[in-house]
Amino acid sequence: MDEVTGPVVKEFPGEPQARIILSEPEARVLGSLVEKQLTTPDNYPLTLNSLTLACNQLSNREPVVSYDEVTVVRALNRLRELKLAFAYNGAESRATRYGHKLEDVCILTPAELAVLTVLMLRGPQTIGEIRGRTGRMHTFATLEEAESTLQALATRTPDALVTKLARQPGAKESRYAHLLSGDVAQPAPVAAGPAPEPATLIVQQENERIAKLEQEVAALRQEVAEMRTQLANFRKQFE
Repeated sequence: MDEVTGPVVKEFPGEPQARIILSEPEARVLGSLVEKQLTTPDNYPLTLNSLTLACNQLSNREPVVSYDEVTVVRALNRLRELKLAFAYNGAESRATRYGHKLEDVCILTPAELAVLTVLMLRGPQTIGEIRGRTGRMHTFATLEEAESTLQALATRTPDALVTKLARQPGAKESRYAHLLSGDVAQPAPVAAGPAPEPATLIVQQENERIAKLEQEVAALRQEVAEMRTQLANFRKQFE
């Protein structure tokens, strides 16, 4: 384990790092570390048990997972290799504690850090959902502020950290997804139903013709009834 006796030193590599590609457990562990740092700083860095519970909690997570500590440790080891996480052994605690360095490695603002955290923990979100769900980590006064942060993350060079997904049929707004786990597949368009068989088409056309004829017959009957009434009234004038 890393021995850290003082404040964590921020590391800024001299050369640009290769694009970060995280597995699902790695993204969940990283997002949980950031969330707990911002929402419960008194308990941060986290013990392995606390971090595992944070990954598996039922609220503010999508999908809900059930990681064991081995899965979490494997994710931590990879994150530490990427300089995205660290282990802390302090004199005040017997248990090793873990923290993150995401904002240092990617050089993020507090707003950008909060947005990425929500996307890592809850999957693709609309601007409104992002604004509402980052409240405990960062306050966006308006939707425009949240959208501006998303645009900054989506246009970063050399690698974007967020992408805007195509709006799904029936949805009012587009959603955004993080790219820390690689490119995100755009939602597939709703597939059209199978083409009707020729015999079905013939029957449908016959039914339409019959329905049309029935309407015409009903209209003719109505006209005949009206003519009979008019004729009867005309005869009464000569009686």
